[in-house]
Amino acid sequence: MCDMTNRTPRRAVVLLSGGMDSSTAAASVQADGYEVHALAIRYGQRQDAELACAERLANELGAASFRVVAVDLRALGGSALTDDIEVPKDRAHDVIGEGIPATYVPARNTVFLSLALAAAETSDAEAIVIGVNALDYSGYPDCRPDFIEAFRNVAKLGTKRGVEGNPIEILTPLLAMTKAEIATRGQALGVPFEHTLSCYDPVEQAQRWLHCGRCDACRLRAKGFAEAGLDDPAPKATD
Repeated sequence: MCDMTNRTPRRAVVLLSGGMDSSTAAASVQADGYEVHALAIRYGQRQDAELACAERLANELGAASFRVVAVDLRALGGSALTDDIEVPKDRAHDVIGEGIPATYVPARNTVFLSLALAAAETSDAEAIVIGVNALDYSGYPDCRPDFIEAFRNVAKLGTKRGVEGNPIEILTPLLAMTKAEIATRGQALGVPFEHTLSCYDPVEQAQRWLHCGRCDACRLRAKGFAEAGLDDPAPKATD
């Protein structure tokens, strides 16, 4: 019988933003046997509270490593998350997802996946993981299945690993899930949702960051937990 006790676990670089999606994606691949190496990006976001959440989540999920890479997308502007543009608030659910909102950061996932691809290749990881979702989402073009499939081709053609016939996998465990399904999956995996931050415009109160409850991300999150029949334990400004 083959002895599997000394088998080296598969490694995955997980893009961890501190939100419910990326943390659930991390827990999902961890449950599938991957050793998680968390990667957070300081990209010039107007507030970087999410980075502190990402580090805490990496620790609580038992990630093998956590690191932050900086790239200044704020220098390019063009988004409510990196520029002095108002974050949309109180939009109806049937409006969210129609068109491309002001919170879209030009080429963000392309940049993030490229950095994760480099991190995976230099750390001998077999996969990179991103928590994109194409059902209950904000209409971002870089969260769609055809974009992910195109980047898989980039990984094959544009890396040493790829041209040598051992391409790095691009894993998207949440791509076809609703927010309700993500909430249910995360709870089943023990994701500490109380320490996640999904908000586009969080409110600082008593030395902690709270969800505003009004931006698209907050409204989609609230809808997901409600449809799943779960209470969202993350603090909100209205609490």
